Amino acid sequence: MVQALENIFVNIAAWTRSTSIDFGLNTSIADFVVLLLGIGAIIGLITFNAILLVWWERKVAGFVQQRPGPNRLGPAGIFQSVADALKLLSKEDIVPSQTDKWVFRIAAPLVFVPAIMLYAVIPFGQGMVPVDLNVGLFYCFSIASLGTMSFLMAGWGSCNKYSLIGGMRTVAQMISYEIPLLLSVMGVVMISGSLNMSAIVAAQKSIWFVFLQPIGFVIFFMAATAELNRGPFDLPEGEQELVAGVYTEYSGMRWALFFLAEYTNLVAMSAIAVTLFFGGWQGPFLPSWMWFFIKVYVVVFVFMWVRWTFPRIRIDHLMNFSWKVLIPVALANILFTGIGLEIYKLVGR
Repeated sequence: MVQALENIFVNIAAWTRSTSIDFGLNTSIADFVVLLLGIGAIIGLITFNAILLVWWERKVAGFVQQRPGPNRLGPAGIFQSVADALKLLSKEDIVPSQTDKWVFRIAAPLVFVPAIMLYAVIPFGQGMVPVDLNVGLFYCFSIASLGTMSFLMAGWGSCNKYSLIGGMRTVAQMISYEIPLLLSVMGVVMISGSLNMSAIVAAQKSIWFVFLQPIGFVIFFMAATAELNRGPFDLPEGEQELVAGVYTEYSGMRWALFFLAEYTNLVAMSAIAVTLFFGGWQGPFLPSWMWFFIKVYVVVFVFMWVRWTFPRIRIDHLMNFSWKVLIPVALANILFTGIGLEIYKLVGR
């Protein structure tokens, strides 16, 4: 039973490929059909996650703040997110007259593109990698950095001082925290000896890297929280100061796309954390993909827990924390990891 569940997605992909070839398509087109099927599955996963996580975050927020959260529409309020999606679809798309129309319009859908592309190299289970790149980890950080431009475009194109300040805050914050985020995983790369995501998972067969790189994981988690613009590092939105920051002039589905991208990035960053520090899809008894998603949702819960527990910090404290604390500690972690590896090699001789 477990083996059948383990290979269910791999078997579906193999069946699709063989069926396409049986219909007279050549192997290249058949592989392209399988790729399209995988993209469709990822988009379906993203949509499901958005509906689920909006409801889940409201329940977590309610629990932390000692209130019930959604509890009227459906069992435990589960259909509240569906109702919100229908409401956003029906709302008018307002484009203020003074905005830079093209920049304003394309910023919202553009922010969603890098979020989807991150999923291309994530190993969802054993043999379940859409594209198994040798430089998969490098690809992840390269693609993640592109999201900065969309927020800057949204802030600039809105022709609004609150939006512009929010956009500039986003750029400053995301660029500053990309550095410790990248440095935090260098220890993992040094130990595994690879940038391939599947190879990093395989290197954790004996022990998860979170036990070998606890400081690296803490730095990764803090920097990822800032990269995702989530509390207590959600300064680009800062409603007490900036109305809604970069989102001020957006309404309807354009506004929803920003938050859909946020939850898409949240799951992607949690998946990267699981792959790098928690053994990826490895685990006993259950199918590999099931273990992977269990770990991912545990990390997502921790992100939510942190958001609704700690208050938002000041922007100058946020920037100082990156440059004066996280980066020096991350560099020290790389140094001591290198020393530890050399000692391990000498002892192994």
